[in-house]
Amino acid sequence: MKLVGAGPEDAALLAALHATCFPPGSAWDAETLAALLALDGTFALRAGEAGFILARQTLDEAEILTLAVAPAARRGGLGAALVRAALARVAAAGAKAMFLEVAEANAAAIGLYAAAGFARIGLRRDYYAPGSHALAMRRCLSG
Repeated sequence: MKLVGAGPEDAALLAALHATCFPPGSAWDAETLAALLALDGTFALRAGEAGFILARQTLDEAEILTLAVAPAARRGGLGAALVRAALARVAAAGAKAMFLEVAEANAAAIGLYAAAGFARIGLRRDYYAPGSHALAMRRCLSG
């Protein structure tokens, strides 16, 4: 599985993939993804049309903004590969820690992030919608 960088020109492809992975109304559209990808420090890595990760780095901190793996490509290691690649990229650029938020009810994603070394650091109540909380997680990249 080859991972390549994605830019604003790939926003339509990424949005179509995002729509297959998230409930209606919560998937990000092409305009949103293009705007994010145009920001300094924001990058995406993708594996064809099977999955992508969108992250950003500011100074020594980084954040996973979203991770999407097509339903047909799940449980094959692609999500883990995308997370590893993003971690390696930000660590090489000097990040000391990476953060993310993940739906408290998404056991598969929480397991993926825990296996990649992320630990829970808090709870964001009603982060996605009333009654839909997010776990805040962090992975140290130094020391």
